[in-house]
Amino acid sequence: MKIVGVTACPAGIAHTYMAQEAIEKECKSRGYDVKTETQGSMGIENELSEDEIAEADVVILAIAIGIEGVERFEEKEDAGLVISLNPAEVVRDPAAIIDKAEKLVQ
Repeated sequence: MKIVGVTACPAGIAHTYMAQEAIEKECKSRGYDVKTETQGSMGIENELSEDEIAEADVVILAIAIGIEGVERFEEKEDAGLVISLNPAEVVRDPAAIIDKAEKLVQ
């Protein structure tokens, strides 16, 4: 499975990067391809390409603020393949989020 995501929190510091790490660690432990864009205090890092988004099975938007480029995910949203949640939820229980992603593609 291929998962892409965006993480962003109001301060753009702790939860942005903690959520990124949690998503990537859980995906890698399951053998999934993963790439997570961060929109934090350093601006946009690890920016997702249109191809990466198109090829993804699931998109995880762990965001607590509005993000730049949210329209990039409309097609996946329309297909029911976007999980939107607060970054703190991913930090607390990344396994549950990836379990939810797996159910979306079954």
